[in-house]
Amino acid sequence: MSPTRMASQHRWIYIGAIVVLVGMMIAGLLTYTQQKATNEAYRKANQLNDALVAKGFAARNPHNIALTLGTDGGAVCDRPNSDLRQGLWLTQLSNGAGGPGMRPVIVDRQILEAGAEVIKVYCPDKLADYQEQIDDLKTADVIND
Repeated sequence: MSPTRMASQHRWIYIGAIVVLVGMMIAGLLTYTQQKATNEAYRKANQLNDALVAKGFAARNPHNIALTLGTDGGAVCDRPNSDLRQGLWLTQLSNGAGGPGMRPVIVDRQILEAGAEVIKVYCPDKLADYQEQIDDLKTADVIND
């Protein structure tokens, strides 16, 4: 075999090895980034679960919290104080009837504080606005222990 042909064959081996190594580096970087995000989601989920238990709520599965809220709070932190979100939120604080039978209800302060805990953990910069909204609502001790 001639030296130039042999060098050409070796060049393809080197190129192939480099491509495989670069591919493995990219896969490792993506796996590391995803694992870091997963660890952060579980850390925040555990933090929220502990805060809710301290407020008197039943313990929840942190895995489900992490899947739902992720690392950034998901839909909860996506403009939580916008007019549309506030309208939808107030609609949910009703008796559950549809149409003309729908009436607002007096909600327990504990429920509103649970929402504040979620915002405190996932998007603390929006907590003051949320707190201002819930301070305007009429609340009472309506949850029976």
